[in-house]
Amino acid sequence: MALVTHPQPPAPTGPAASPDGGRRRVIAMAVWGVAFVVAWLGIGLPTDPAYAFLWIWAGTVAWNSSRPWRSHLRFARDWIPVVLLLAAYNLSRGFADNGATPHAMELIVADRTMFGWATGGEVPTVWLQEHLYEPQVHWWDVLVSWVYFSHFVMTLAAAAVLWLRDRGRWAAYMRRWGFLCAAGLVTYFLYPAAPPWWAAQNGLLTEVARISTRGWKAFGMHGAGNLLNAGQIASNPVAAMPSLHTAFALFVVLFFLRSTRRRWWPLLLAYPLAMTFTLVYSGEHYVIDVLVGWAYVGLTFLVVGVAERGWAAYRAHRRPAEDVPAEAVPAAEPAATVRR
Repeated sequence: MALVTHPQPPAPTGPAASPDGGRRRVIAMAVWGVAFVVAWLGIGLPTDPAYAFLWIWAGTVAWNSSRPWRSHLRFARDWIPVVLLLAAYNLSRGFADNGATPHAMELIVADRTMFGWATGGEVPTVWLQEHLYEPQVHWWDVLVSWVYFSHFVMTLAAAAVLWLRDRGRWAAYMRRWGFLCAAGLVTYFLYPAAPPWWAAQNGLLTEVARISTRGWKAFGMHGAGNLLNAGQIASNPVAAMPSLHTAFALFVVLFFLRSTRRRWWPLLLAYPLAMTFTLVYSGEHYVIDVLVGWAYVGLTFLVVGVAERGWAAYRAHRRPAEDVPAEAVPAAEPAATVRR
């Protein structure tokens, strides 16, 4: 993913830094928050990349409401290619199966081999639903729905914060995220794999309920997951390997881990673990999908890091010959006066 970085405009020292600028920011963010909640209850959570981008863009406009419009338009200019790539990625996933029979039994065997000693021979999804899933909604179902939804906004929101603070790091983040998405998409085409709920529907597992969005019912917000449910219906059912849900969660955490104080590391690392529990319990993924997704994250940081260092070394090698001014290069001495 080719991303061009530009110098980040300096932090405002005028109205935005004044008390009036602070009040303006509070009011703008309050309006944005109310509008977001109203749209959430009426339309659904923003899980579509383009829809999520509009809300994130509006949030950055509200947060920096004192900045000129050219700054906000620069955000759109940098992000529209990213949103188009994400939209193309989502659409292309739907063609990954090509009508082929998806892989399922080997994933079931892998999970039973790893965890059958602790689950009585069942895959973890079946075991968890046997012990935790009931017709009434519990607090953990609410937590599962929130964690599942966070997948659709966490990576974009983190990228938006990076864009506002350091566009160089934003570009590095986007290069890694783009590589991770591409690697996952290629795998979906090469190895279409079905999740536990699909295996149960086709008689390969005992009953598995797809329950990733049922937590909204606890608050009477039956329409809160409308877009998410519609996206699940339209999504490719055989794009389970690797789990990019947990891959994205681990990717975001690892990207910011080194710049975060160590005392916060357990809290950050709890997020990909919570996502893992969410996906396995709700019937969306096997544990083997998660482990492969984590391996893809490691591969992403390795490959992109090596590529960046190689590119930096190449530019450093070319720069001395390109950047040294002509007058700084000493003229060659005449042959007759060469010192011996």
